[in-house]
Amino acid sequence: MDEIYRALNGYPKRMIGLSALEAIMGNFFHTYEEYAGFILKLEQEGFLEMVKSKGRTTRNPSLAFQYRINKSLLQTGFHQEIQHYRNKLHPSINLDEYYKKDPSIWRHDLPYLIKINEYIKTFGFPKESVPAPERSFELVQDEKWLTEKGGKELLERIGLFHSFNIIPVSDPLMFAIHPNLVSKETQFHLIVENKTTYQGLLPALPSTEFSTLIYGSGKKIIHSIEQFRDQYPVNAQHHFFYFGDIDREGVSIWHSLNQKIKAHLALPFYKACLEKQPIAGKEYQRQYTEAQEKFISQFPQKEQEQLAMMFSQGKYYPQEILKSKELQEIWRGSDWNRWICKRY
Repeated sequence: MDEIYRALNGYPKRMIGLSALEAIMGNFFHTYEEYAGFILKLEQEGFLEMVKSKGRTTRNPSLAFQYRINKSLLQTGFHQEIQHYRNKLHPSINLDEYYKKDPSIWRHDLPYLIKINEYIKTFGFPKESVPAPERSFELVQDEKWLTEKGGKELLERIGLFHSFNIIPVSDPLMFAIHPNLVSKETQFHLIVENKTTYQGLLPALPSTEFSTLIYGSGKKIIHSIEQFRDQYPVNAQHHFFYFGDIDREGVSIWHSLNQKIKAHLALPFYKACLEKQPIAGKEYQRQYTEAQEKFISQFPQKEQEQLAMMFSQGKYYPQEILKSKELQEIWRGSDWNRWICKRY
């Protein structure tokens, strides 16, 4: 009956009616008496609580028309199961994140966790780096698991992605280098979303305090940034700045990138954009509420209001609104140390 408990815990609402309960449990019982008896058992144990205002049926045994699901009690058993596997799996597999996740994620991941456990106990951690599809097949016998089926996220969840020496399958990171700054202990790197902005800034690189200028190529940067360490194996304290279009898609790219690395907004560029008139025409773009709120919060109050109004009207600022000369002057003339310590 574990499947019933899992289904109840994963049910999207706190309240559940008899028709939904029957849909969940119908295949497990042959008679109404068996079905009703099990629901009454769940009532007695506190997993289901009758909603008194809805009343009960007249059938015998009588059931409530609606129940409140006690998910905290259901999750107690779920947490006990995680603890059981914590003692069973290799100690390097960290299961702490699952206590915070929906039980459905645990159920989905468990077969893969068992395979990863078997691999570690048999072979240990690999010393040589290999491409993601090769390592993926070694771990779970599915070459697409790491790149297309959530395998990378699972390994990050248990804290083992880097332990398996995986070479990401993504386009190479494209960047230009300031050769005189490669040996600095603290280094700045500017990532720009579009090719036009990259080409406009490139001539100014030698006269800036930045070690690299990185071409993000839209969403590709979210994956290609993983190759930074391999392509730029310089031991230093690295600080990344990002400048993209001020539209919903550009904000989403920054937000996803910021979850992988600490990507400071290159605020001098953004603030220069906000001094100009926004352009209409991005009403069709999907809204990323969390990314948008996080992005706006990086600005002072007055500019937060300006950005909120702009997004609500479906307007935007393309990077190209700043000409090459403006871009170069801003890059050379800004105190970039200041933007690492504060948001504005």
